[in-house]
Parts: sequence; C-alpha cells; structure tokens
Amino acid sequence: MKIVVIGGSGLIGSKLVNNLRRRGHEVVAASPSSGVNVLIGEGLAESLTGARVVVDVASSPSFDDKAVLEFFETSWRNLLAAQAAAGVGHHGALSVVGADRLPASGYMRAKVARETLIKANTIPYTIVRATQFFEFVGGIARSATEGQAVRLPSALMQPFVSDDVAAILADVALGEPLNGMVEMAGPEPIRMDDLVRRYLSANRDARTVTTDAHARYFGTEVNDRSLTPARARASARRASGTGSAARCHRGKSRARSVQEGGRQGKARNAHCFPAALGSGRPGRPRAGRRKVLGHVELPAQGPWRPGGLGRRASGAVGGPRTVPRQRLRVVRRIAVAVRRLASPGAIG
Repeated sequence: MKIVVIGGSGLIGSKLVNNLRRRGHEVVAASPSSGVNVLIGEGLAESLTGARVVVDVASSPSFDDKAVLEFFETSWRNLLAAQAAAGVGHHGALSVVGADRLPASGYMRAKVARETLIKANTIPYTIVRATQFFEFVGGIARSATEGQAVRLPSALMQPFVSDDVAAILADVALGEPLNGMVEMAGPEPIRMDDLVRRYLSANRDARTVTTDAHARYFGTEVNDRSLTPARARASARRASGTGSAARCHRGKSRARSVQEGGRQGKARNAHCFPAALGSGRPGRPRAGRRKVLGHVELPAQGPWRPGGLGRRASGAVGGPRTVPRQRLRVVRRIAVAVRRLASPGAIG
C-alpha cells in the first residue's frame, strides 16, 4: 500500500516513514527537501498519485501567530485538493493534547483551526493528539531561560518518547479511519518544573529552575488541565506524590535494562490501549466523548532517559538496547485495539 507522510523528514515523520517501510509498505517521505512543499502545493500531485493514505505530521517553520495560522490553513487547502484528486481514502493528522484549552497560544489556535478543517471535509480521517515529546524538554528549557534561571510553572505534563508516537501513528495509518479523534500520553504525570530540573541535572547544566505559577509555556499560562488528557489527570490525582507513575490501563510495565552512549540505566516498557472514559477498562468510550489512548514508555534516545521518573525499575543493569518480544506482542495488541475503535458505533 502506498502511504505519503507529509513532513516525512522531521523527528516524527522520519521515524514513521521507517516504521511503515519495515512493515512492507511503499512510503513517500514528502517534505521540501524531497521536492514537496505543501504551502505552495509544489510536488503534491505527483507524490500523492496512487496513494491510499496520507499522514500529516508537518509543522510550521514559523511560530508567529499569523504565520503559523496561514501555514496550517493554506497547506491544508492544498493538501485537500491533491488528496481528492488522487482518491486518498484516509487522512491522518498529528495534533497536540490540550490545543483547544490554550486559546491564548497562536500555535494552538492554528492547530485547532486545522482540526476543524479536517473534520469539515469529505475525506475519512483520524486525528491523533499527543502530549509533549521527551526529546523537546531541552527546547522547553531554552524557551524559559533568563540568564542562568529557567522560569517554569508546575503544571502537569505526561511526555512521550517519539519512537512510540511514530509506532502508534503507523498503526493508525494502517487501520480504518475513525472519523474522530484519539489522544495519547506518556506513562507518568510529572510537573513541568520538576521534569526540566531533572533534565538539567542529568546533563550537568548549571541553570537553575525557578517555579513560577505565572511563567508562560511558549507564550501562554498553563495549569494541570492544559497539557494532559482527562484520564492522565485522574491518574495523577490517585498517584502518591508528584511524579509518581500512572498505571497503564491494562497490565503493569515491565522492567528491562538498556545501555546507550556508554551509560547504563533502566526503563520500564509499557504500551497504550484505547480505554473507555470513566470506566477504567479498555472498550468503547461513552457516547459523545473523545477516546483517550493510555500510556507508553520505552527508553528515550540520547544521554538522558525518562526511566528514572516515578517508580524505580527493578532488575540488573546492563546489556545493549534490544527490542523485546513483549514489545512485539504489545504492538499487535495496539493494532487490535485500533481496529476495535474503528468498528461501528465506536465513535460517539
């Protein structure tokens, strides 16, 4: 099957392309570097010829309020016309958890505007909202730095590893369109200031984190409701202490060892499943409610890993990073869960 990934050379896009190719599909990594520019429509018709699925993970090159809105609106109009002409049967889009709760952010307003345009068209779609990625924690620190101080709120986050985001997007792309929205979050709720503080400490960064309830997150104030799905907030309230690990909806995470960059550490391995809101078990959500994907954690890339957050993993340290059989079983279970969501009556 031919699949086109818009933004195929970025962090998520490149991993999604590789994931789909490993599964035996013909994948086009569409980006300006490959001659495809969604903002002006260049190369779209050619790249979409024969495509059955398009997954859009592209982001605006500018975060200026006016520029980012223009990017998402214009690129969608160009993409919609090209998809309709090519007979694309499924449009997938990556968005942000909490986008509709942060109207003061021009970037979030633009994300919501794009979601609205996707929902209004006639092409079957699936919108996947994800929480922040662990790989962007350094960017959060840079955006809040004043001299040697990093001013951040203590708002809850539930960050994700990009490998897992790409794996779930691949499952969504290969499944039936939901004509709805799902949300996915990492395994553990943690305060933003604490997360960045641990990141700086792990990287021997001399900057100091100062907690300020009114400090802005990329231009807007946030609270515990802003950046986490509803189920994640419920898990955080049940957890004992800030940064405690939220349990997966099905099963417990299993410890395993990892060795990266000459440094050893531990990380748990859990995966996410669609769950019924308010029921505490997998299944179909209540009518009119948004589906929430559960929690995922695998070792992050680079010198800093999120495995030390919350509950400590057990087991011997050491050994190269490998993909355990457990992960393969879990990925298959995700595919089954996504198919279940696509069954009649799954969308409220």
